[in-house]
Amino acid sequence: MTGDEPVVLADRLDGTVVRIGDVVVKAHGEGTDAAALAARVRAAAHPALAGVLLPPLPPGTVSLLHDGRPATLWPYGAPVDPEAVPWEAAGALLARLHAVPPAVPGPLPPAGGPARAARALARLRSARLPSAHAAVRDAAARILATPVPVRSVALCHGDFHLGQLIRYPADGGAWRLIDVDDLGTGDPAWDLARPAAWFAAGLLPAEDWHRLLHAYQAAAGTGGEDPWPALDGPARVLTAQCAARALVRTAAAGRPPEPEDEALFISCLRIAALP
Repeated sequence: MTGDEPVVLADRLDGTVVRIGDVVVKAHGEGTDAAALAARVRAAAHPALAGVLLPPLPPGTVSLLHDGRPATLWPYGAPVDPEAVPWEAAGALLARLHAVPPAVPGPLPPAGGPARAARALARLRSARLPSAHAAVRDAAARILATPVPVRSVALCHGDFHLGQLIRYPADGGAWRLIDVDDLGTGDPAWDLARPAAWFAAGLLPAEDWHRLLHAYQAAAGTGGEDPWPALDGPARVLTAQCAARALVRTAAAGRPPEPEDEALFISCLRIAALP
């Protein structure tokens, strides 16, 4: 790595990601449970998840930075090209992840989907928002506060979106899932809920949604089944979560919502009006 200049890939409240040559260092957010993170990193290195999750760099342990934040090391991989999204690969990887019995990589915390929704609700309730968005705020809060029944339990990613896919150069550039911060046991429908919510809001073209869904169902052996009975609850929550984040973000920046934000607001209002 000598001579390689550090490049900041992401700098958010939930963590800072820096690339140095072929190595990626992630400083996880304040308040991260180091023991839970260590269990998740060990799971990523487990042979049962080879070819699914990006493995950590040896020794695959969690270190503590001078400010007390835990840090982990990972190989660098190329991110998704927005003009050539690998929907089929994403669906197959999620299905393979969900097929691994949670007990195989060892005891893990709950997957992070529901907890992320709870944090979004807390931020929404504490934010100072324009009165013009009161209806959307109330709708999002109502949806986020509604319990979602657990229909099945599997090993889950916990925060799937396209930023969680990279090409792994050590395996010929094959796609891998990254970011184990929310990895754990939970209802696998939460891993498909964000793209399902975007599809329902008109933000993800039907062709792309069906590419993802059909690849998932083919790999999981559930082709032909109606996915919505399982997806409905988590997709409603992810719609409200995305809408809530947009409300808080635009209010903090003092700017009007983007068109995609407005689409989420409309979808959120429509969901809140349902029984």
